[in-house]
Amino acid sequence: MPSTLKTATQFFALRTLVRGYALLGDPYAGVMASPPDRDPYPMYEKVRAKGDMVRSRMGAYVTPSRDICDSVLRDNRFITATFDEASMVPITLVKDGEKIVNPVQDSFLMMNPPTHTRLRKLVQPFFTPRALKDRTESIQKIVTQYLDRLDDRFDVVSEFASQVPIQVIADLLGVPDDHKDVFARWGSSLAETLDGVWSHKQLKNLHATIIEYNDFIDGLMDERRRNPKDDIVSHLVTQHEDLSREDLVATTGLLLFAGFETTVNLISNGVLKAFENPHTIAPLAQSPEYAEGFVEEVLRLDPPVQYTIRWPKERLELAGVSLPKGMPVMLMLAAANRDPRVFSDPLKFDPTRSNAREHLAFSAGIHYCIGAGLSRIEGSLALHELFKRFPNLGADGPVTRRRSKLIRGALRLPVRANETKRSLAVKST
Repeated sequence: MPSTLKTATQFFALRTLVRGYALLGDPYAGVMASPPDRDPYPMYEKVRAKGDMVRSRMGAYVTPSRDICDSVLRDNRFITATFDEASMVPITLVKDGEKIVNPVQDSFLMMNPPTHTRLRKLVQPFFTPRALKDRTESIQKIVTQYLDRLDDRFDVVSEFASQVPIQVIADLLGVPDDHKDVFARWGSSLAETLDGVWSHKQLKNLHATIIEYNDFIDGLMDERRRNPKDDIVSHLVTQHEDLSREDLVATTGLLLFAGFETTVNLISNGVLKAFENPHTIAPLAQSPEYAEGFVEEVLRLDPPVQYTIRWPKERLELAGVSLPKGMPVMLMLAAANRDPRVFSDPLKFDPTRSNAREHLAFSAGIHYCIGAGLSRIEGSLALHELFKRFPNLGADGPVTRRRSKLIRGALRLPVRANETKRSLAVKST
C-alpha cells in the first residue's frame, strides 16, 4: 500500500474512534471531532463544568483552567508535542526518497531547548519592540493601500484580512511580489491539517503544498545568497551559514505561515465581533487606543488558536493529578481565556476590560508567539482603519468558517460598505 494511502487509512480509523468517544462525551474527542462550523464554546463550558483536570478515555487530560494552562506553558518539565505525536498517526512526507521539510512540524515551534532557543534567537531581532515600532509606518501604508482597492462590496478575508499580513511578512522575508498570491493557499492548506489529516485527498493536498513551498524557499535562499538584501532570509543565509537546510527552510516557513495565518484570523474574528457588538464600531473607528483594547478582547474571547498540547517529560503532579511521563495534556486556550476566576463576566465582549491581556492567545513561556507584537499592530491598525473608512460596514452573505478545530477564523466573509442589517449565518465548506 502506498505510504500516503496507508497514512490516510490510519487517520480514517482514528477519526472513527474519535467520533465514537465524542458521542460518549469524552472531552478530548469532543474537541477533535467538533465540526468546524459549530460554535465550540458551549462544548468548552461543558468541559469546565467537569473540573480543572478532566481525564479522557483516549489517554490524555484536558484543562480549561487559565492558571493551569499558564503554569504548564511556563514549566520546563513539559515539552511540546510534535505533529505526529499530537495527531497519533505518524506523517513523513517524501520526494524522490528524501524527506520534505514541513514548515510547521519541523520548525522551532515544535522543538524544545536547547534547539528551540538557538533557532528562535536567530530571528528575534526582527521582532523586538524597537524593530516593530520602526515598521509601524510601513504597515499603516500597506493597510491604506489595500483599503484603497476595495469597492462597496468585497470579501474581508480574501481582499483585505489576508492581503495586509501577507504583504507585511513578505516584505520582512524579502519575498518577490509575484509569489505572494500563493501564500494564502499554502496557509489554508497547512491550517486545515494542523489538527489531523482526515482523508487521502487532504493528505495529497498537504504533500503538494509542502513540495511547492520547499521548492520556493530553496530558490529564494539561493537568490539571497547571490543578492542579499535587508530581510530575514538574507540574514539567515549570509550570517548563519552553519545552519542546516532543514533549519533554514523550516524557520523561514514558520515565519511565513505563522506570520500571516494568525493575523488573518484575528482580523476576520475582529470584524465579526464588531458586527455582533455594533456599539463598539464608532469608538473602534475613532480611537487607535480603543482599537488596541478591541484587539486584546478579540484575542481573549475568540482567539485564532484554540488549543495546544504539552507532554510531561517526567512523572509529576499537576493540580492534584499524578501525570505519568508522556501523558498528553490538552491546554484549552480558548476556554482558559473565558475562565470566570480570572475574567469577570467572561462571555461579555468588553474592549475596555482592564486585564484582557492576561489571555493566552499567544501562548506563554518560552513558546510565546515571537510575532505577537507584529500581529497586535497589524490587527489594531487594520480594524481601526477598516471601520474608519467604512463606518456602516455590514455582512453581505453567510460566513464560511475554516475547516479546522485548531485554527478558528473565517475563510470567506462577504460585506457591504453601506449595509445596515447584519446577518451572520455561518456555513462550512
